Amino acid sequence: MAEQTAPLRTDGAPAGGSSLAAGAKPDAAVVRDALGVGIAVGLSGFAFGVTSAGSGLSLLQTCALSLLVFTGASQFALVGALSAGGNPYTAAAGAFFLGVRNAFYGLRLSQLLALPRPLRPLAAQWVIDETTAVTLPQPTRRAARIGFTVTGLTLYVLWNLTTLVGALGAEALGDTDAWGLDAASPAVFLALLAPMLKSTTERVTAGLAVLLALGLLPVLPAGVPVLLSALAAPVVLFLTGRVKGGGAGKGAATAGTEGGR
Repeated sequence: MAEQTAPLRTDGAPAGGSSLAAGAKPDAAVVRDALGVGIAVGLSGFAFGVTSAGSGLSLLQTCALSLLVFTGASQFALVGALSAGGNPYTAAAGAFFLGVRNAFYGLRLSQLLALPRPLRPLAAQWVIDETTAVTLPQPTRRAARIGFTVTGLTLYVLWNLTTLVGALGAEALGDTDAWGLDAASPAVFLALLAPMLKSTTERVTAGLAVLLALGLLPVLPAGVPVLLSALAAPVVLFLTGRVKGGGAGKGAATAGTEGGR
């Protein structure tokens, strides 16, 4: 009973000296989960390599994107806009705005991981959707650090290797449109995005963004509809606030009426 109620330390061990606290997660389980995510997503770098090469980027440019940018959604958005004939600056702007979310991830992860200052610039390169998804649910700081490190390392190595293979193989494949690989970019992007849409508000925002992008696609230059689809977020937030505000007002009025009785 003492083992179950002993307080946890940040390294995951109980203060009483037991090797594993109640509710803590074994290191092997954290590593297994992290490897599963890293390998599954890392292999999709092949699709990016093929798509990037098919959009006209050189082998060096394609590999540099994966090495330096290393955020799949932004990379696919960039090459997707370029392959559609979009302006490079517009394509880069769309990729940048998609990547801004990682800065917010970093604010939370920096508190959770509490890494030494010399390591933080290096760790920042691995702050992406997948490492955040694996790290945040961990019950202890030790487990969070293991999950972040294993996911980041596995995904970074595999993503860059498969990007290289995909870019090299694009020449052998010939016309990527003939193989249907032009659909790889939106397919992988949706696969990355779908698990993040957990609430009704998030699903409505995503649906409205899709409608905006599709509606504006025929009348605006490539890449611009993606940027303007971001307007879906403030619209949904505004409408949600109005609904909640209206509900609160009705609740207050009802309470006042009941009180008058």
